[in-house]
Amino acid sequence: MSLRALIVDDEVLARKALLRLLRSESGVSVIGQCGDGESAIDAIRRTQPDLVFLDVQMPEMDGFRVVETIGVEQMPMTIFVTAFDRYALHAFDANAVDYLLKPFAADRLSRALARARDRSLGRLDKEAAQRLFSLLDRTRSQSDYAQRLTVSTRGRILFVPVADIDWIEAEDNYARLHVSRRVYDVRETLQALMEKLDPRDFVRIHRSTIVNLHRIREVQPWFQGSHIVLLHSGEELRMSRYQRDAVERLLGKRT
Repeated sequence: MSLRALIVDDEVLARKALLRLLRSESGVSVIGQCGDGESAIDAIRRTQPDLVFLDVQMPEMDGFRVVETIGVEQMPMTIFVTAFDRYALHAFDANAVDYLLKPFAADRLSRALARARDRSLGRLDKEAAQRLFSLLDRTRSQSDYAQRLTVSTRGRILFVPVADIDWIEAEDNYARLHVSRRVYDVRETLQALMEKLDPRDFVRIHRSTIVNLHRIREVQPWFQGSHIVLLHSGEELRMSRYQRDAVERLLGKRT
């Protein structure tokens, strides 16, 4: 059985890596690539692929929203791909799709494709689809958060443990991760990142700043109700008085 596959991932390097692995697999033809959820929805409806390699974490519209928009009964067979290990991976083994955790090797991809070929007509049956979407919905709402973030730098894909991040700032359409003396850019909004980070460890102290609570040395009053947050690294960050949650958590008082 030959499978017509669509690759959906916002990282160019990740798409190229998967494409390279798929070229060594017989019985699979890649009919397209998409870098975001909106184009993925259009491509799925237009080309009707047998199989979709779908990145879970994407800006603006994640993989779950793609499935929800297409509809679980109309969604082609899907192999979820992600760099985040915060999901219950073992649970997907009991369902009608597979799940690849980046970085994955060729043999792991081969097993996923073998499982896909076992599915009749390359489609999820109705009952399995409903189980899948119910699982995705439960998993998405779990209070479990990203343990690492993916960044592209100098032609490489790096995995940065969130615990190593000192602070994060908004930079145009990107977010800039400050990790010790290193800086990495990711194509994410601060709001999207806040949803991935454990609020017990990270707090938004300004509309353009997120800080790791474990990196804070002290907080000093500034003027007009604002404060300066001093990190162990020596960096000074301004905390807006309008960020009530941050003020309450760091100063222990209501505003």
